[in-house]
Amino acid sequence: MRRAPALLAVAFALAGCGQSDQPAATDDPAAESATPAESAEPAAAVEPTTAMGEPLFKRCVACHTIDKDGRNGVGPNLHGIVGRAVASHPGFSYSGAMKARGGVWDEAALDAYLAAPMKNLPGTRMAFAGIPDAAERKALILYLEAQSE
Repeated sequence: MRRAPALLAVAFALAGCGQSDQPAATDDPAAESATPAESAEPAAAVEPTTAMGEPLFKRCVACHTIDKDGRNGVGPNLHGIVGRAVASHPGFSYSGAMKARGGVWDEAALDAYLAAPMKNLPGTRMAFAGIPDAAERKALILYLEAQSE
């Protein structure tokens, strides 16, 4: 007897399965059109913004600060990172791999590094898996850049 209410609910749910929300077929070719799912254009990608990068930076605060003249943590202070020479923040002890890297932290270098730090720079001490989503990396870089102002 306990199964009866459950079976009844399933029977009612299945009763509507054969019904369609589609209009009945007609012989009028003009009436034939794509279904809403077929005609809908893909959702437009949202352009990354500085504001979108702020919550992403919360992943970084365990090791990094971003305030002007802020202290170094497990990782260097990131204020002014965009455009700064690699391994150049005063008072931070960088890994040999980071010191040997050279270059400048421009948007392209940060994007590649943040995608997979340990893969991009073997020997780095940054034990972070990375940010696989390109739009999220872009938003984070925009946020870092805005904090340098």
